[in-house]
Amino acid sequence: MDVMLLAGTRPEALKLAPLALAMEAHPALRPVLVHSGQHAGMVEQALAPFGLVADAWLDVPPRVTGGQAELVAGLLPALDDVLRRHAPAALVVQGDTTTTLAGALAAFWLGIPVVHLEAGLRTHDLTAPFPEEGARQMVSRLAALHLAPTLGAAAALRSEGVARQRIAVTGNTVVDAVLEIAARDLPARDTALALLEMEIAEAGERLVLVTSHRRESWGEPLERTLAAVQLIVAEHPDVQVLFPAHPNPQVRAQVEAALGGLPRVTVTDPLEYPDLVRALRLASLVLTDSGGIQEEAPTFGTPVLVLRDVTERAEVVEAGCAWLVGTDTSRIADTAARLLSGELRPAQVGNPYGEGNAAALAVAAIEELLGVGAEQHKHAAAS
Repeated sequence: MDVMLLAGTRPEALKLAPLALAMEAHPALRPVLVHSGQHAGMVEQALAPFGLVADAWLDVPPRVTGGQAELVAGLLPALDDVLRRHAPAALVVQGDTTTTLAGALAAFWLGIPVVHLEAGLRTHDLTAPFPEEGARQMVSRLAALHLAPTLGAAAALRSEGVARQRIAVTGNTVVDAVLEIAARDLPARDTALALLEMEIAEAGERLVLVTSHRRESWGEPLERTLAAVQLIVAEHPDVQVLFPAHPNPQVRAQVEAALGGLPRVTVTDPLEYPDLVRALRLASLVLTDSGGIQEEAPTFGTPVLVLRDVTERAEVVEAGCAWLVGTDTSRIADTAARLLSGELRPAQVGNPYGEGNAAALAVAAIEELLGVGAEQHKHAAAS
């Protein structure tokens, strides 16, 4: 049976990659990776470290306005076409992007079961994160199978009326991904990161990793975050800051204006995934508004300051691995100081998003959905 895995952004591809690898080794299920084209180049980059390439690319008209309506209008006919041609037994969508919402709609209209990877995350505030919270909730209304990363996510789904038998708690496949890449211990490919790593080792310094990419962080919130970074550098002479900046020209200009030329601050292009994993392992502290990094950093015991007012990943805060600080300059700088001084310490409780077996558990749930039993295993093995 073909199971289509749909990715349009780097985070989607990273979280689908372990599932694709698990299916490649399966006797009865065959993964078909489809690139929606939402973020051209980024999906390919994310899949490459896992030895994966997309099996199909959607034929979507070039975007002019960059708006959500334009993207959905281009995606839906292309998705309808690829689903009709491949006729998969199920479509797996991940998370909360426009690709995810459009894919769920197109499959639902064709009667193809929708499997929602990373289901049940909620802030219960449609404005934060926007538009992701709305996309997540809408996909939950259409999904035939909900692969929830945590018990809390499963409880959120049940409270919305989703039947228990349609939910499987699997952990998050990003933990599978980060463990696989970390085990390879690849040297840094990014020149700036490689030089920074040598400087830190020679001088006995500490690394603070900063990322900020969400649309609601742009402008004034980012300005406050950048002011906090300036304070952290000024108050901690043994700290080096690494800031992989968002490719949006306005965001990059804002980061460069605030941090460019500042001693002990390195601004780079977005890092390839193995380099990001390396930076997470090296870091003494992470400041981020990224959902993925909130899930990845606890694997290495790296404390996280979440640069958002609310997070749909409450487990990481409740476990004592992260602190929700918003974008208030003083609060960011003060909490960072307490962590860097050792006054605050992250709880060493392991990763609340799993142990690296999420893909195997997800495949087992998909088997059950599709009725892949022992006889089909036997037949597939024999053929």
